[in-house]
Amino acid sequence: MDRKKLILLVGALIFAIATSLAARALLTGGSTPQAIAAAKVLDGPKVLVAQRALPVGTIITADAVSYQAWPKDLVQDAYFLQDKTDMQKLLGTVVRNPITAGQPITTGSLVAPGDRGFLAAALGPGMRAVTIPVSTRTGVAGFVFPGDHVDLLLTQSVKGDGESQALKATETILKNLRVLATDQSTDQETVDGHTRVKGFSLVTVEATPKIAEELAVAESIGTISLSLRSIADNSSELEQAVASGQVKFPAGASKAEEDRLIKAAMGKPIDKGTTYVTGGDVSRFQRKTMPSANSINGVSADSSPSQASPSRPGAGNGQPQLVFHRGPVVRITRGKDTQEVSLHGGN
Repeated sequence: MDRKKLILLVGALIFAIATSLAARALLTGGSTPQAIAAAKVLDGPKVLVAQRALPVGTIITADAVSYQAWPKDLVQDAYFLQDKTDMQKLLGTVVRNPITAGQPITTGSLVAPGDRGFLAAALGPGMRAVTIPVSTRTGVAGFVFPGDHVDLLLTQSVKGDGESQALKATETILKNLRVLATDQSTDQETVDGHTRVKGFSLVTVEATPKIAEELAVAESIGTISLSLRSIADNSSELEQAVASGQVKFPAGASKAEEDRLIKAAMGKPIDKGTTYVTGGDVSRFQRKTMPSANSINGVSADSSPSQASPSRPGAGNGQPQLVFHRGPVVRITRGKDTQEVSLHGGN
């Protein structure tokens, strides 16, 4: 190889090395501002942000929010700062305006218990607040708190005229109602870090307008009791609803849209497919069936048109009348004559 070619080769090699070092320096220099910005974020104060999407009416719980470092120059006066906020006072407040996941929570986005419009903000779109009287026994001994979901049981007795025994029955009339308040309290009282359990005589639940009407009627029929639901029940019933096609996801729906539909389905009150138990299911000495309609209206349950026989002309209007015998009836035939005799002594 001649000297001229060698010099060119060495020069090309030196140029390549210089270019590589310059590119590396540029890349290193470009990442420096990002590192400074990241350090700047970590050095900022911690503000309260949403852990997940919080739609209007969401009751704030400990797992719904958390503190996160925020750039100091972006912090606003309306933000909740960790060193200036009492978290216990925020629990039980209600979201007034929608908050996206990761968004700082502001003072104007929450409404506290006792504030004007609190209960209206806690209600979902198209829902109503209904108050139900309960006792310590029918109210799960006080172990129901705002934000819980309950089923409602109706206990009643049905007795027909002349019946010796009434039908006693309890049925689950409504399921998955969200508790908004107990008595006039919308939050949980905490003492020494533990939730205090106390009795209450009134519970306010969230219901559709139709369910609100059903509750008003149920109060006049019998006694209403609460049945506290497990969180797992909602997930199980949701899976069944999705499998049966009751909950449908639109084509091309985003993950956020699916989560919104799922949350709405899990919080929806249910008044279909409920169950019941009668006294006969519990004890062999109780009725298991309803008294007949005739018995309830004043005619014996053991009577029927086939047990009626025309009487002689009545003294009042001279027209034949149908007399319904109470109790079992025996037909006695003597030759060509047949007579119906009540075992209770009438005929």
